[in-house]
Amino acid sequence: MRILQLCNKPPYPPIDGGSKAMHNLTRGLVDAGHLVKVLCISTPKNDLKLDELPAEYRERTNIESVFVDTSLNVVDAFTDLITADNYNISRFFSPDMDIRLIRLLTEQKFDIIQLESLFMTPYIPTVRRYTNAPIILRSHNLEHVIQDRIASGERNFLKRPYRKFLAKQLHTYEMEMLDRVDGVVAISPLDAEHFLEHGTRTPVITIPFGVEPSEYEPDDRVRSGPPVFFHLGSMDWLPNEEGIRWLLDTVWPKVLLKRPNAKLHLAGNKMPADLLEREQKGVTIKGRVKSALDYMRSKQVMVVPLFSAGGMRVKIIEGMALGKVVIATPIGAEGIDYTEGSDILIARNANEFAEHIIALDGTPDYTRMIGENARKLVMTKYSDSNLVKDLVAFYERVRKK
Repeated sequence: MRILQLCNKPPYPPIDGGSKAMHNLTRGLVDAGHLVKVLCISTPKNDLKLDELPAEYRERTNIESVFVDTSLNVVDAFTDLITADNYNISRFFSPDMDIRLIRLLTEQKFDIIQLESLFMTPYIPTVRRYTNAPIILRSHNLEHVIQDRIASGERNFLKRPYRKFLAKQLHTYEMEMLDRVDGVVAISPLDAEHFLEHGTRTPVITIPFGVEPSEYEPDDRVRSGPPVFFHLGSMDWLPNEEGIRWLLDTVWPKVLLKRPNAKLHLAGNKMPADLLEREQKGVTIKGRVKSALDYMRSKQVMVVPLFSAGGMRVKIIEGMALGKVVIATPIGAEGIDYTEGSDILIARNANEFAEHIIALDGTPDYTRMIGENARKLVMTKYSDSNLVKDLVAFYERVRKK
């Protein structure tokens, strides 16, 4: 099958949840014998450097990019507010990208056009004009849910109404897009249920984030000794920053009252300067790490304090694949088919979060059991090869309509 994958940012190198979700799927499709062409947007924040990509990857994906300046622009944002366009989406549209897409669709024939995330939907009219191939929207998150949760947590009373307006506007747009594509691939069952409740007749399937098991072998040496708690995530994503500040200000002091020697390590791209300079007992904070897998593999317990995210957290699946214990809020664990207390620990408030950390500090057998169960879950339900089979079967069903 010939698949055109349109990405809102470079899928390689896979340095964050979104790029990993795109990259892993691309690799899985290619490994299964399908021909994939990757056309992505390159932005000031995420710039594709072709000469730094592995030659094999360039050859297998024929990847190319078009630069689009997605930087926030106050004038454009205000104009969209007046015209009822959604600035979160419209800033990803570029005439240059549109022209390249037209040429590509004119020169090559594809069986499936896959839009990676809602941000690529402005190109639907162009795709419709130049090909009859079915359009599949792969929804990484329910974007309006994220914006609504951020708005609910906004402390600035002047910004809150604006954020609420943007969330409502984004919800309308997101639901309209359901009826403009031929199929929707949701990352989580909750997202798929939300789409179906909207009443869309567009086929919807859940294909979660997957991993290649061979890349996630645990390091058994790490399991001995007191556990080190850690968080790894891009800190220019507001939900991550919001959660980490809550963890440091509200949860960690409770932990230290019972476990004064507890250790917490935090890392991530674009770590705020004030956090890098912060001095707090038992806490080590750094910015971007050279290898995310090596960083996670060297520690025992992952903490995921999220309150305004949506979809499915890639880092949790990776941590579980490595046999790590994960402590997460209910929102952080959304989309994962877990069994609470068996393969993950869920914390609904600061007290529960602290209690889980305290309980794990000193119970190595309990820690090992949850980590082993977590890895079994991922190997069973989140393997790339199995998920790609389900996705291709969905492609075939959509093509026959």
